[in-house]
Amino acid sequence: MTRVLDVRDLRVSFPSADGSRLHPVDGVSFSLDRGETLALVGESGCGKSLTSLALLRLVPPPGRVDPGSVIRVGDTDVLTLEGEALRRIRGRRIGMIFQDPMTSLNPVFTVGDQIAEGVQAHFPVSKSEARDRALRLLQEVGLPDPSARLDTYPHQLSGGMRQRVMIAIALAAEPDILVADEPTTALDVTVQAQILEILDRLRRSRGMAVLLITHDLGIVAGRADRVAVMYAGQIVEEAATPELFARPSHPYTQGLFASVPRLTGPVRRLTPIRGTVPPPVAWPAGCRFRPRCPQAFEKCELPPGLLPVGSGHRMRCWLGEESS
Repeated sequence: MTRVLDVRDLRVSFPSADGSRLHPVDGVSFSLDRGETLALVGESGCGKSLTSLALLRLVPPPGRVDPGSVIRVGDTDVLTLEGEALRRIRGRRIGMIFQDPMTSLNPVFTVGDQIAEGVQAHFPVSKSEARDRALRLLQEVGLPDPSARLDTYPHQLSGGMRQRVMIAIALAAEPDILVADEPTTALDVTVQAQILEILDRLRRSRGMAVLLITHDLGIVAGRADRVAVMYAGQIVEEAATPELFARPSHPYTQGLFASVPRLTGPVRRLTPIRGTVPPPVAWPAGCRFRPRCPQAFEKCELPPGLLPVGSGHRMRCWLGEESS
């Protein structure tokens, strides 16, 4: 497989009131091969969206990607780029579907103009050629009556239609990598399935790699090749999707599965994970899941590394020593 994205020891920091720096993303590492889908899963506030923004150097000031982090797209070190070289990465090599299409789309420009702008930013085409490409993209993402929708404004579209437009914009420059940040948020179940099917079909037809960011384990099964579970700024478990679903090993991952309702099998009470994800200013010493973990023991006061628990399966937990 061709490696298209390599992220190593990614740390994103913000200044705190006492002059130190807080790290809401702290040592995250993962990779993507062409045609592969990696799901980044976790509760709100664990650092998933900030990780995606870091890939495009869009961390809002006064935040920064710390020295020592590595973000490599193919042979290109993204963190060394500036100006026009960085703009060529955004959209052209990495396309981004942001979380809320209503705030991401410009309300005073038509759908067609916004897609065509992305085409002209990366290809030397005329305005009419860019409009033709915009029409083909709307057809590709399954927007009903695409020729009529070219001249509509975002507020005239439903949530599912706006999300299709966001996908078309992300694909306008034919990127190698598509980052989808909670692409089905606030959509009903039927539309969610349609959007996920579109992403899967486009991945197969274009050979793109997809980073799917979600808090919903239900959309991961059958959609992702691998899953990385994130908690308090760190990846705590990573495995192939069938392996993770068959054998979730980290207590946090087990807690996520226990809190998901099931339509088949015996009736059982849902078991929530007690407490909430702590903010970076209040991260506990040692294992960050320790205060919420039902299996915590004395050694958890020390920070664990990612330990192997099977072929291609790792978890950040001292319980992994028993499996390694």
